[in-house]
Amino acid sequence: MIHAYDKNYLDLAMSHLGEMLDFATYDLKYQLDDFWGKFLSSNESRRFERGESSILAGKSGVEIAYDVIMDELRTIKPRFVKNRSKEYWTGWALAYFQWESGLSFSKITETIPIVEISNMYHPYHEMDIRQFCDNMKEIYHARNPLTELKKRRMKLKLSQKSLSEISGVPLRTLQQYEQRQKDINKAQANYIIALAKALYCETFDLMEY
Repeated sequence: MIHAYDKNYLDLAMSHLGEMLDFATYDLKYQLDDFWGKFLSSNESRRFERGESSILAGKSGVEIAYDVIMDELRTIKPRFVKNRSKEYWTGWALAYFQWESGLSFSKITETIPIVEISNMYHPYHEMDIRQFCDNMKEIYHARNPLTELKKRRMKLKLSQKSLSEISGVPLRTLQQYEQRQKDINKAQANYIIALAKALYCETFDLMEY
């Protein structure tokens, strides 16, 4: 499994994303999906999902929320509560899933909206995080039956044979990647680079969870 970043930052990522969503919802008074949209549009989202130490180790969830809203309402101070909220759990669990899958936050929540994830609080907040991830994986694959490779090939209106000829990747190997008979995440580096070049995308755009 290719993880999004070093595991040493995972606990911080989970607590910070949870704190950010809790603060945005209860103190800044945003609707969860509205604030999440702002987060996805921000540079903080991309830095967070790459596991940059300057954001995961250098800032709190409250500070990240302030940066997302561009200093609006910075005078509002967070309240501190004993029990974790549903929104805290949402960020906490989603950070783990993003780390485990290597998918971007945008790609995850395009398929499974943030409010739907939040509604998984019951019963998953009482379960092991891996059970939440298994459920997310099932939903993600059910709603994305086509691989990223196949979707991008079809978008360019290329046949498998044409893509094979352009990229130099054997036709049978290409077919196995598209049918998930072979794991493209474990593809030879020269294959994945050649496919990405032929499809005018980045190599990570072809990765599968």
